[in-house]
Amino acid sequence: MDDLIANARSLWTVWMFGLFVAIVVWAFWPKNRKRLEAHASIPLKND
Repeated sequence: MDDLIANARSLWTVWMFGLFVAIVVWAFWPKNRKRLEAHASIPLKND
């Protein structure tokens, strides 16, 4: 049982690292640039 718990913890770390890398790649993908820049400028707009 202890081995199972240790393996689950290490897999959880790998999964979270993979998720982080996927989010970073998505955020810096050239196709998303205009949309993300538009979202970033929302607080600066005067309505």
